[in-house]
Parts: sequence; structure tokens; C-alpha cells
Amino acid sequence: MFSYIAPGAKQYRANLHSHTNLSDGTLTPEQMVQAYQEKGYSILAITDHEAPYDHTALSTDDFLMLTGYEAYIRPSPTCEFDLFKPEIHLNLLAKDPHNTAIIGWDPNFCKYMPLEVAEHQREHKGDLGPRKYSREYIQRFIDTARASGYLVTYNHPCWSMEAEEDTLSYDGCFSLEVFNTGSEKISGYECNMALYDKFLRKGKFLYVHGADDNHNKAPFGDLMCDSFGSWTQILAEELTYPAVIRALEEGRFYATTGPEITELTFDGSHVRIGCSPAQRIVVHGSPKLGKSFYNPDGSPITHAELDLPPIGEYVYFSVYTADGKAAHTRAFRRAELAE
Repeated sequence: MFSYIAPGAKQYRANLHSHTNLSDGTLTPEQMVQAYQEKGYSILAITDHEAPYDHTALSTDDFLMLTGYEAYIRPSPTCEFDLFKPEIHLNLLAKDPHNTAIIGWDPNFCKYMPLEVAEHQREHKGDLGPRKYSREYIQRFIDTARASGYLVTYNHPCWSMEAEEDTLSYDGCFSLEVFNTGSEKISGYECNMALYDKFLRKGKFLYVHGADDNHNKAPFGDLMCDSFGSWTQILAEELTYPAVIRALEEGRFYATTGPEITELTFDGSHVRIGCSPAQRIVVHGSPKLGKSFYNPDGSPITHAELDLPPIGEYVYFSVYTADGKAAHTRAFRRAELAE
């Protein structure tokens, strides 16, 4: 028997993508911490653009700060933003809370951190030369970040407008941002589970997470506020930096915009899944191989027991509510479940 989510297991709500006034956000780091703590979050990664800062001094016994930053690579060698051209954004989450190294240092892309700090007070990793928007450069960037102690996430793929063949070519990202509140507020394109399944069909078993990518240009309570819309439930053993990083590395987390998954237990091919009140629970084996569990009258469902389909290389699970909220797990290989 394998309990991915044991009944009663502690879950920590996390925002793994956020911006403060240290880059293009509005709130100070202290204001950000207060806002998310008041909303019941336990973990926050402030990932300002090309601006790695160690915010762990803001951690408390019941609120953990993760160190990291968001890197971007654009076609423009001077990092000019273009509404009609592709780019790639990657979050780098530090395994060591005090790691603030800059990967692929290029002063043209350091638009927010004071140049004196970025150039002389940060370690530079990877002699990659000027930033270049190409598959080869991006792969080298990801490889260098991983070798330098970072977990790498692929951010908001729809917003980034990359060609799908490019997106699917990269190796080394540990998780795909399948929900992004900021993207939802900009265009409505916030869910990337169809792309996730394409990664799986290519044999690339990333994990999935949700995040706000908040900049807080609109105030709290405003329809267009980009905070508190999507997050990651992390199944860490305790609220410490090593335990949370270990949970991320091992894929013990899931993405959600509302529903909570309270149990996910495998006993051979038999599965039990529990959740907060929802409209339906879905098991996916491919876009063509899905099965829903629900009450015909539309009344809430809180659990399902099922036998996995006898075919297919992987399965993952989703929970949907009547008001359009959703939660998604990572994919599980059949071989993993047979161990």
C-alpha cells in the first residue's frame, strides 16, 4: 500500500511565485508576508525578477520563506519586452536558504536589483555569455541552475507564448506551473494541464504546482487582484526549510485553486481518494482515458474508490467544484505504483 496523501496528513499552503517592490511588484516583502500569513499560508517564495534575495529573516515558527528568484530569457539582447514574441520565465528555488547566486549573469537583464549589488555582492554561476533565446542556451541555463543548487520551475507557459516544440524540448525543470493567477487576470489563460499531459506522453514526468505570480497592482478585494487565486499544497513532514525542499524534490505536493485533496491511497490497482466537497473526481490516463466519479444529482462528493484502468503508462487525479475551482495531482507511473 502506498499513501501519497495519508488521511489527516499535514498540508502546508504555499505561494511559490510572487513579486515585491524589489522588482515590479507593489508590496514590500514585509507586507507580502503579512498578507499571505493572514490568508492561512505557511510558505512563501518571493521570486523577484533577476533579483535573488535571502528573505529567511522573515520566517517564523509557523511561516517559512523560501529563497529564490525568477529568471527570464527573451529574444531581445537588451531584455526588451515584446507583446508579440515568445520568451521563457523560470523560477529558481534555492535548496540552500542562503544561496543567492545569479545564473548566467548578463547586466542587460538585471533591471531591478541595483547593479552594484548584482555585480559585486552576488555570486555568478555559469559562464554562459550574453543571454540568447535559443533551445541550446535555455537548456544550458537550466542545467547550470540545477548544478548550482536550484530547483527549476517552468512558469506560465501560455503567457510566455513559446512554440510548443520548444517548450516540450527542455529537460530538468522539476515542476510545471499549471495554474497562474496573474495569467488568469491578464488573459484568462491560467490552466496548463493539457500541456502537462503532452510532457507525460513524451516521457517527461514533471510535477505540477500552482502559484499567484502576484504583483498586486490592484488592491486586495478588487476583482483583478492577483493574490490568493492558486497555490500549492505541500506535504512536508514539518515546516522547516530542509523538509519543504525535500517534499518538493520528491513531488509531495499538488496544485489547486480551491479544493483540498485529503487522501490519495494506492493498494495495487485499487485507489481511494478523498477531498473537500466537490462536484466530481476524475482519474486521467490520457486525454482520451478519463473517468469521472460524481453524484448524478450534482450533490457534493467527498471520496471515491476505483480500480485503475489496466492500460496506460501513468495516471493523475483531478478534483473539480461546482464553481469552477480545481485541484490536480502529479502523474504516477504504473511502475511506481507497483513497487
